[in-house]
Amino acid sequence: MSIEIKGVTKLYGQQKALDNVTISIKKGEIVGLLGPNGAGKSTLMKIITCFMPPSSGTVDVCGYNIQDQSIDIRKLTGYLPENNPLYIDMYVKEYLDFIAGIHHLKKTTASRIEEIIEITGLVDEKSKKIGALSKGYRQRVGLAQALIHDPQVLIMDEPTSGLDPNQLAEIRNLIREIGSKKTVMLSTHIMQEVEAVCDRVIIIDHGRIVADDRVETLIEENGSLERVFRKLTLK
Repeated sequence: MSIEIKGVTKLYGQQKALDNVTISIKKGEIVGLLGPNGAGKSTLMKIITCFMPPSSGTVDVCGYNIQDQSIDIRKLTGYLPENNPLYIDMYVKEYLDFIAGIHHLKKTTASRIEEIIEITGLVDEKSKKIGALSKGYRQRVGLAQALIHDPQVLIMDEPTSGLDPNQLAEIRNLIREIGSKKTVMLSTHIMQEVEAVCDRVIIIDHGRIVADDRVETLIEENGSLERVFRKLTLK
């Protein structure tokens, strides 16, 4: 398994952000983490990417444990957080060179930067300041930094939030292309996002997994993904 989560609980004081979550994700799957705002999606992603520890439970990523081998996991994982923090005064190519340095990509840095710029559709924007880019292109830069070190696992928190329809389609296509070679988990509260991009959907509500199945199976059994979501989360 690329990601193995067993019995993960996260407490903030007396509040349970995650409640005994168990998930297994295979290599090559594109998994959508679907749920209302505040359901625990971002918390789970931060735990998987070693930004915070769980209160209890275990997480393994590519065979490494988050408690003892977080550096190994960070080397193998690309992460695009919801707010996509970027240095807006840096030029696109300059920023990616900076990120490559963080990952100690030395001998292949120049060629890898050009390759990732091509993959993420940033060729015409590479000499521009990040602050001058549209939100859609900033998302591409965020994806580029998450992919620069060629990770085995890609974690994305609300990757298409706030994009216009054209940008939305472009980013979705890019995610599908990436997912053909890597394990991808993305969070969203938009049903159409999961239907358009994901092989499998995990629905989380109040920190608990309430559904976990292939997208087409849930649609066939319930008529629509929205119907499943409403039935399981509007209680």
